[in-house]
Amino acid sequence: MKRRAFVKSSLLLTSLSSLMPAVSKASSKKSKQEFYELRVYTIKNETQEKIIDNYLQAAAIPAFNRLGSKNVGVFKELKPEGQTKIFALIPFASLDDFLKVEEKLVKDAAYQQAGAAYLTAPATEPAYDRIESSLLKAFVHIPKMEVPPNKPRIFELRRYESASETAGKKKIEMFNEAGEIDIFKRVGMTPVFFGETLIGGMRPNLTYMLTFDDMDEHDRNWKTFGSDPEWKKISSMPEYANAKIVSRITRTFLVPTSFSQV
Repeated sequence: MKRRAFVKSSLLLTSLSSLMPAVSKASSKKSKQEFYELRVYTIKNETQEKIIDNYLQAAAIPAFNRLGSKNVGVFKELKPEGQTKIFALIPFASLDDFLKVEEKLVKDAAYQQAGAAYLTAPATEPAYDRIESSLLKAFVHIPKMEVPPNKPRIFELRRYESASETAGKKKIEMFNEAGEIDIFKRVGMTPVFFGETLIGGMRPNLTYMLTFDDMDEHDRNWKTFGSDPEWKKISSMPEYANAKIVSRITRTFLVPTSFSQV
């Protein structure tokens, strides 16, 4: 009986040991979900545009890089109506990194010096009109930003608003567990990030970014996606009906600045 109990215990330990790497891997994957700050600068003129460009290029991006936030993206509207807005996408490895960044930037002498024109702009000549800032958490299925090749390209930033938090979570489930992100990649879409908005305007919503060589590829790939059999199967499920889980879609076409790291 003792030998039988020993064998049984050994088998149990072996089974648990074999499961540990998978459990550890799953936990690690979950813990590695990035956070993103998405800033949108509203500006009035080219003078402000130049100040923000210089600030982001010479001060902010180098400082964020020093603090571990790599691949900071800076974008402008492809076809602005009037003065373009400026979009900055800043990744953080953890929520703690995001919470401490301002404190660290205050102590960064190089950042303060390089960004002086922006940081100390007088009220009579402000560096910008307003900043809209959102904090997003990366999806489980795409936990880190996927940086595209450095070549001429356009980006599509899409925001899906939902009528309730429950509906918003269902749309996130559709992207993750139901396989919508996998379909995107299979049909030629190139995701950059997917994030759930934790803090920001127009909540509840999720925001994601795709990149394309040009508008022709954009139109072609979306058409392929829309006619994909697997997508049609998922989107026809009652629980994933757009009318139930998405109340509004906003899309913005962007181009990267010359100094953008995305």
